[in-house]
Amino acid sequence: MTMPPETGAAESGPIEIRLIPQIKDLGDGFQVRRVLPAAERRMVGPFVFFDQFGPTILRAGKGLDVRPHPHIGLATVTYLLEGEIMHRDSLGSRQAIRPGAVNWMTAGRGIAHSERTPPEVRQRDSGMFGVQLWVALPKAHEETAPAFHHHDAAALPEIEGEGVRLRVIAGSFGDVRSPVATFTSTLCADAEIAAGATLALPAEHEERSAYILSGAVDTGGQSFGHGQLLVFRARQEIAIRALLPARLILLGGETMDGPRHVWWNFVSSSRERIEQAKADWKAGRFDQVIGETEFIPLPE
Repeated sequence: MTMPPETGAAESGPIEIRLIPQIKDLGDGFQVRRVLPAAERRMVGPFVFFDQFGPTILRAGKGLDVRPHPHIGLATVTYLLEGEIMHRDSLGSRQAIRPGAVNWMTAGRGIAHSERTPPEVRQRDSGMFGVQLWVALPKAHEETAPAFHHHDAAALPEIEGEGVRLRVIAGSFGDVRSPVATFTSTLCADAEIAAGATLALPAEHEERSAYILSGAVDTGGQSFGHGQLLVFRARQEIAIRALLPARLILLGGETMDGPRHVWWNFVSSSRERIEQAKADWKAGRFDQVIGETEFIPLPE
């Protein structure tokens, strides 16, 4: 399998740039692959943050423990391929997420939440594999009221045929639209491609990318393995052929209405607004997460 250079723009063909994730340790030995934001590319459509966690095994008695922490100016998207996570937030939401479902939390002017492995799951070894995405909100909606919505896997539409199975997580893919409400034109989908099959990616969205969770693919005469984000050139029909059985997360949408500043868990078009959020969390002015007594302090 031929491979292009480690990262950077392709000289020609459908790929504008290829990004390789950085390994980040979130504590207790739990590592993620962070591909956005990157120095070479800050956003793809509205997506300003992308973490892959797992695949890994959480041993009995252990689990994921992301203590309460704040967000502003974004929507978080948690999507699992394996495992289970309990979400709690300062609105009073308490919702388990399982593979194929989506938790979409709009932070807007401010929300706090936690994500933990449920007690009953900790009693046995359990797998964990998924992604967390942050969607920047357009300037007109950065201070919208916080909200939380859960959609079961059965509620998300699927397209299947010719060796491709695709679930539309949010936004649209061709004529198929997810029930998840978004603030801008969005592409977010989970695609499984059998070896030798081809996924045709339409040019409907202004910005498009594909993250290879597993397997290997060919596009534009170049081959790519797992753990890479391929950002495609605009206005081109893209064909992605699986060299091995492959699973992709497709991301994109319309270009955002200006750059975004990202500091810790805060996203905003205004540096001053982030400073205010920092002061508010430090002073305890965010609403508390119901059912939680811990929190993550503001990084110094």
